Amino acid sequence: MSEIYESPFSKRYSSEKMQRLFSDDTRYTTWRRLWASLARNEMKQGLPVTQAQVDELEAHTADIDYGCVRRREAEVRHDVMAHIYAYGLAAPSAAGIIHLGATSCYVTDNADLIIYRDALRLIRTELLGVMANLCDFAEKWKALPVPGYTHYQPAQPVTLGKRASLWLQDFLSDLGEVDFALSNIRFLGCRGTTGTEASFVGLFGGDTEKIDAMNRGIAAEFGFGECFDVCGQTYPRKTDSRIMNALSSIAQTCCRMACDIRLMQHDRQVEEPVEEKQIGSSAMAYKRNPMRCERICSLSRYLIADAANAPMTASSQWLERTLDDSANRRISIPEGFLCADAVLRLAQNVTAGLRVNRKVIEKALNDFLPFAATENLLMEAVKRGGDRQELHEIIRRCSVEASDRMKDGGDCDLTERLAAESGFGLSAGEIRAVLDPSLYTGRCAEQVEVFLAKVRPHLDGASAGAPDISL
Repeated sequence: MSEIYESPFSKRYSSEKMQRLFSDDTRYTTWRRLWASLARNEMKQGLPVTQAQVDELEAHTADIDYGCVRRREAEVRHDVMAHIYAYGLAAPSAAGIIHLGATSCYVTDNADLIIYRDALRLIRTELLGVMANLCDFAEKWKALPVPGYTHYQPAQPVTLGKRASLWLQDFLSDLGEVDFALSNIRFLGCRGTTGTEASFVGLFGGDTEKIDAMNRGIAAEFGFGECFDVCGQTYPRKTDSRIMNALSSIAQTCCRMACDIRLMQHDRQVEEPVEEKQIGSSAMAYKRNPMRCERICSLSRYLIADAANAPMTASSQWLERTLDDSANRRISIPEGFLCADAVLRLAQNVTAGLRVNRKVIEKALNDFLPFAATENLLMEAVKRGGDRQELHEIIRRCSVEASDRMKDGGDCDLTERLAAESGFGLSAGEIRAVLDPSLYTGRCAEQVEVFLAKVRPHLDGASAGAPDISL
């Protein structure tokens, strides 16, 4: 047990991959890689930087003396300068050219962009895993009738695969949000204290093409095709807002799906996976709570609320730079990614192991379908010569009687009641022939097939399944 507070995301919920992306080692080794890249590209453009200095910088990107950094930061109260100092001690021949022409946001913002891009790619992979699971589930159950609900009241039947396709359609929209965010991430580059590149105008003697070439070179080394066209000291915080909106969108979909599963589990129609020895309650040993779906909903609410930080920050930036974004972003964005990772891993686990209780579903349909089918029965009885108004009254009276019986704990006997009415003109067998649930699901199976044909091309390389999760 820890003696100090640890975030539940790192201790309990999030994957090791996502935690490593936001670790100190990833962040600060990326800073050093950025400094080494700056030196190399400055050398290529003719500044007084030697290959030996670049080589020494590259040789010491990972061996960070964090004790030295802490001691220096306690003295100078500046984290970037503390890291420059420690880097200079590790690479003494290059100490004098580290950070040449740059400002702190060269390493802080570019490193953030690199990490956010890589984290979005991981989120995308996890999202595709959920979608692959749902495609398989929807395909398998595309024609299985289940009770439909509006206002959580019984309505026209649908199929289980069609219901899953509604979740899947939202996830497909989320995939578009993630891809949009990824396609719009640009590199900041090395742009100076207010984004004017004035320091490099001086260093390169006014040769602006060399400045552009330097920035293109650095961006390319980190996998970026272009830099932001214009910026202040930082990259535009609208980028953060766009990223967090994509994560929030995923949370909204996961929460909606998990709520639906919780409702179906209440009725025992569909259940989330459960371990052989899983305990549902310390007091009520019989319980099989939808704990995974409840956790999805709980974490999703956090992420949806957390995502509000980014637009508030983007809307309150002052002129070329203000520092009131820093502490907020340091917490809200990493936690947002860790939360999205946790939610998607849970969603993968649930969608890979859903249990469908067909007998329960069949009973639920049998209890409700006779009521839903009464209009069809009315039309059939009229075609056999019955009086529409008299038949309507028979159906109304028998329906009330059958409903009262069910409210007293009895089974639905509407079919038998109608068949016993001499004026109704249909036998119990003839009535049951009209009660085939598949007659009431419309184009559900066809809709699922058509939709899945559109979704599957997006899933190339996606692996379906259930990741190990901490419960």
